[in-house]
Amino acid sequence: MFGLSRKNSPLLGIDISSTAIKLVELSQSSSSQEPHYRVEHYAIEPLPANAVAEKKIVEPEAVGQCIRKAVSKSGTKTRKAAIAVAGSAVITKIITMSAALNDAEMEIQIQLEADQYIPYPLEEVNLDFEVIGPSKSSPELVDVLLAASRQENVDDRVSTLEFADLIPVIVDVEAYAMENACSLMDLVRGKEKDVGTLAVIDVGAATTTLHVLSRGRIIYTREQNFGGYQLRDEVQRRYGLTREQATQKILDGNVAETYEVDILGPFKEALTQQIGRALQFFYSGTTFNKVDQILLAGGPASIPRIDTLVEDRLKVPTMVANPFRRMSLSSGIKPQQLMREAPAMMVAVGLALRGFD
Repeated sequence: MFGLSRKNSPLLGIDISSTAIKLVELSQSSSSQEPHYRVEHYAIEPLPANAVAEKKIVEPEAVGQCIRKAVSKSGTKTRKAAIAVAGSAVITKIITMSAALNDAEMEIQIQLEADQYIPYPLEEVNLDFEVIGPSKSSPELVDVLLAASRQENVDDRVSTLEFADLIPVIVDVEAYAMENACSLMDLVRGKEKDVGTLAVIDVGAATTTLHVLSRGRIIYTREQNFGGYQLRDEVQRRYGLTREQATQKILDGNVAETYEVDILGPFKEALTQQIGRALQFFYSGTTFNKVDQILLAGGPASIPRIDTLVEDRLKVPTMVANPFRRMSLSSGIKPQQLMREAPAMMVAVGLALRGFD
């Protein structure tokens, strides 16, 4: 999005979270009716504390260095990359336009009318649009998704890639990258792709984001201040550890004898309550009164049996996100390690898929 050139060729999908760089490169083959994807390279590289704060890149050069390390660790030779801005930094609006217009004519008209929809001076924003499909109001109109973000949000991410000697090809929106990755998923116990209304719970370090998809499209997004930091901080406090020690022990599953009962159990219950609360906000603000499935994404979604607890408490079928489930893997990738990281790789995978749009 946002006017950068697009090529139909492999891209590095690079997700910059508040704690790590997540990088994925995919290849595509189309021998059957549906394209088949293979994971060629991937890497996760921790970020220094506070290099990214509240979805903003505070230290572009430090983040760029971490991207460079992730590229080196992955072994990829690809230099073109797709990156995303946070949904909170983007204004989106669906507008209707004449179906007779071609892309160039639409672009001219949007530029002329954009100040109706964007509360910033147009010279300070990056704009892009995508035709969604025919409008319900008239067969002569199409619905068009307009997306705009302040230039600084885009420029920060572009400059981090350039620090890493990469070529920014696409700047996407995290929510749409997540939507893209969801299109790969076999949902409803692996049998159907169309689940009606899907609630994707993306649990990050500091925030938990609810995306609701209806028929494959995001219709609702909400962020809440809750995430994996709560678990790490409690481990750090209870056992007198540094942040780094607490994080490593949680990842290794080797914290303490009392950890599962005293800390992990209450964290899982608190996360489940946060998910229930987010869904209640969705129901109260829309005409929906249920979702058909919950998909858990983000690092804490790897906690053993968290999906079982959420399903039991909220009475909604729940599964953990794994965008790699139907992909083959290149010989250098360790399957067990990749599957453990899979729930946190959704945005990176969604970005890597942009190379094949």
